[in-house]
Amino acid sequence: MPLKSTWEQEHSRVCEGRQRSCLGGGSRWRKEGGVRNKLAGSSWCLASVPEAASITPLSSARKPASKKARGNRAEMASEFKKKKFWRAVVAEFFAMSLFIFISIGAALGMNFPIPSANDTVPRVQDNVKVSLAFGISIATMAQSVGHISGCHLNPAVTLGLLLSCQISILRAVMYIIAQCLGAVVATAILSGITSGLADNSLGLNALANGINPGQGLGIEIIATLQLVLCVLATTDRRRTDVTGSAPLAIGLSVALGHLLAIDYTGCGINPARSFGSALITTNFTNHWIFWVGPLIGGASAALIYDFILAPRSSDVTDRMKVWTSGQVEEYDLDADDSRVEMKPK
Repeated sequence: MPLKSTWEQEHSRVCEGRQRSCLGGGSRWRKEGGVRNKLAGSSWCLASVPEAASITPLSSARKPASKKARGNRAEMASEFKKKKFWRAVVAEFFAMSLFIFISIGAALGMNFPIPSANDTVPRVQDNVKVSLAFGISIATMAQSVGHISGCHLNPAVTLGLLLSCQISILRAVMYIIAQCLGAVVATAILSGITSGLADNSLGLNALANGINPGQGLGIEIIATLQLVLCVLATTDRRRTDVTGSAPLAIGLSVALGHLLAIDYTGCGINPARSFGSALITTNFTNHWIFWVGPLIGGASAALIYDFILAPRSSDVTDRMKVWTSGQVEEYDLDADDSRVEMKPK
């Protein structure tokens, strides 16, 4: 005779204690004490309803977890199927392409001076011009597509908003892919336009003489931290004291980061921007610095702002549901009408 399962043994013990017969053969039904049920082709009886509730098959105990997992997958699939989601991804790709083309194109422009009879001194890089080009182009793109995708245009910004529980994991991954592709496409186009330059770096980030990898990493962390902190603060819907333009404030923060870091590392603060130049020039020397530094800076800014400077009122576990659902519109903060997206006020 096959051994009884633990559940069957417990069930038999309860029934035998009350002089009931259980686990009858075949597919017969029995009804005792007003309880009627069936299990795996065999009829069985229970003495009372409370005891029936106390003996639960293991398969039914697993159902809530499986339903939750299926619910999370369904929510992510639902976001994946939305047209608004894919429009946002395309907006990130398109805006990133324009941003890279304009900003790096401005930096490479020094190599194409207008001929002049009095131009006898070689031209040097104008850091202010390059910084303003990066900052103003970010502000312009944020004003143009901010209402569509939030205009992250930077994996470090995307990571910061992800850790701040403002976007889903799926959206973050697709945004970073779109940003990297946009940077590669724009840099490739610039490579064709500036093909006449010898040793064209295409805005490749590199450490300056006298700067070691650790020092360069520190510069990238600090420059990115102030940028992501500015993004989180200026787009915080709980604030009522900000009357200016959020895109302009973020653009000025980008320009500030370049004014700081351009002489040390060429100013990465944007892993996708650095990746485009490195891939097209096939030069990945110290490239890890321009991923690790900005990502650490972005993550640090999110944690500092959300847990120290301006803690959220919502429970952390509730906020983390945004990672799977992506339902930003239902993510509540202190204010009743708060909606957390990187959009201009």
